Order: sequence, then structure tokens, then C-alpha cells
Amino acid sequence: MHLLFATSIVPDGALSSGYEIANQAIIDALRRAGVRVTVLGFGWPGKPPSDPENTILLGSLDVRTDAAPLPRKLAWLASAVASGLTFASAKLRIVSDETVRQAIAAAGPFDGYILNSVQMAAAFEGIFQDRPSIFVAHNVEFRSAAENSRAANGAFQRLLFRREARLLEGIEKRLCRNARFVFTLAEEDRAELGVASDKRSVALPLVTRSQPPNVQGKRVIDCDAALIGTWTWEPNRIGLDWFLGKVVPHLRRDFRIHIAGSVPAGVSSPHPGVKFVGRVPDAQAFVRSAAVIPLVSTSGSGVQLKTIETFELGLPSVATAHSLRGIAYKPANCTMTDDPVAFAEALERTVDQKIADVDGSDFHRRQIGALDVAVALGLAKLGAGAHEVAA
Repeated sequence: MHLLFATSIVPDGALSSGYEIANQAIIDALRRAGVRVTVLGFGWPGKPPSDPENTILLGSLDVRTDAAPLPRKLAWLASAVASGLTFASAKLRIVSDETVRQAIAAAGPFDGYILNSVQMAAAFEGIFQDRPSIFVAHNVEFRSAAENSRAANGAFQRLLFRREARLLEGIEKRLCRNARFVFTLAEEDRAELGVASDKRSVALPLVTRSQPPNVQGKRVIDCDAALIGTWTWEPNRIGLDWFLGKVVPHLRRDFRIHIAGSVPAGVSSPHPGVKFVGRVPDAQAFVRSAAVIPLVSTSGSGVQLKTIETFELGLPSVATAHSLRGIAYKPANCTMTDDPVAFAEALERTVDQKIADVDGSDFHRRQIGALDVAVALGLAKLGAGAHEVAA
């Protein structure tokens, strides 16, 4: 079977975000199942695809809103309003429908599409309807947009998120309805998207790497707690705000917290132990330098890949219930609570009692096995659809 994996940004090997990690895990699982995968999408400027022989580039594009100058943001907004597209999909309309069709034709004969998330699938929606498809719902996007609207600071931003939520709800319904099968990244998202039947969807257990991490050797602890993420993404920002505003004030003043990743302007903490360290060269080394990992997600949908990575590494953690979405197995060294005071107490207790690491390789093996079973189920549904089209 040959499938075209249509995505906004093609893998470049960096795996610097949860979105990229999930994409690579899904592509790897498809290839383990014997599928020939050709990836179609845009590349980051200056970053070649990690698998150029099996990648068709439509051009290069920096889709980060926070890094864009104001004229580009206004151009994206104007394009979205004029086209009736979401803001994220409008960013991808730098090429014509005919260019996309020519790129698809260049892939040669293929059996169907993997429509990876809403952005690309919605930007060129009419083009991807000539063959059976699997839709990969990384999140319930309309629900996340509605949550972002409620958390927005200004009236204009609230209005934009409300528009996104309204459009996304219709788009996600159409993509799910037209797809032969739907992959979600959390069990709860299946019902939210209206595809809870096992004949229509399955939740994919994910991993952050193809092999269990090599974590030999004793860890050198540099701080009490460490968080890393793309904090400019609104659902992540909401979780960070909850942690800094609700949990951190209950921590003793000598509790050391290092926060890595891009942080929006205005994010700060009066706690003397909080340190923003920016981009770090080695994310795994950074989190392994902490005695405990706070898993602080409070909004959004999909699965929390930082949770999966923490469990793969066997690190002690304290997690909100939302951070454990889509996770079937919670290690013994993870404490779950949504109460800010209890969360702070659990962090301090984990550090004071020197809660030990666990072997994360078992968690990784379970996830890989379950992922391959889930992907095989979707491929069987897609294969039946391809045969019907061919007939």
C-alpha cells in the first residue's frame, strides 16, 4: 500500500515540538506496517526534510504566529477572512490548487491519503477527496479554540478565537464524515468528534522515539523541577499560567524551578526560585537534570507528549488529570492531582523523599505494541475503501 501523508510541515528530523514528535511516531508506525509513505507539505525555511527521497515539498514556510512581523500577521488575517478559512489554514495558501494537484500527481500511483491534522486538510479540502483517507485528529481543534477564546486577554483576540472555533467545528465534522477512518490521540476525543464507534475511529497510543531512551548512568540533579514546552501555543500557555499563578505561590522560596522553551512576553513569576532558561540544546538532558517533572496541562485536547516522554524516561512526576489524557498506564512514581495546594505539596514531597526513577522501557514497549495494533486497524478500513474505489 502506498499512502500520501498530507501535512502542513514535513518532518525535518528536529522533533522540536509535540506535533512533530507525533507525526514521526505515526509515520514510523505506518512504515512498520509495510506501508510506503510519501510525505507532502511545506518545509521550515532553511531546514531540509529528514527523508527527501520520500518527501514532496510545496515550498518553505514559517507558520509561527508569534515570530511573524505585524504586516505578515495582518496579511494572514486578511487571507483568512477573504477565503473563509481558519487563520492556520490561510497561512498555507501560498501555492495554488493546481500546484498541489501537480505535486500529488508527481507522487505516482497511490492508494489513499493520511490527512494529518486540520490545517493542510482544510487549506486544500477539495483536492483530497478523490481517494479514501484517514484523518488524523491531533486535537479537537474547535474545542481548543473555544477554550483559547475564554482565556484570551483582549476583545479582538477573543473574537478571532470564536471565529476559529465556529469554522473548525464545521471543518472537523466534514473531515471526519468524509474519512474512511479517524485516528485520534486521546480516547476522549473520539466522542467529541462524533466518531466514537470502533468502526469509525481508534485512539493512537504514541511514543516520542522509535527505540526506548538510553538513560544509563546516575542523574545529576541541577534543579528541583523542570518544565519545557512551546509556551507560545495557547493551550500550553494556559497550563503554564495555572502552574505559575496557582501552584508556585505555595512552594517554599528555595524550591528551584527551571522553565525552558519560548515564553510569551509578560509571563513571569515573583517566586525567587523560578528561572526562565530559554532554548536548551538537549531537551532530554534538561528534564533529566530535575528531581521532579510537573505535568501542568489544564486545557486543550489530544495527548500530552511531554507526559509520554516523562514516562519513557522513568522520571518522577506530578501531573494534572488533563496531562494524563490518553495514557492507559500511570507509573508508580507519578502523583496525580488537580488541586494547586496538593500539587505543590506533592512536588516538595517528591523532592524531599528523593522518589526514584523507574524503568521506562516497559512503558515504551507497551505503547509501541498498542500503536501498531491501532494503526493496523485503520489501514484495514482504508484498504477496504481503496478496493471499493478501484472496483
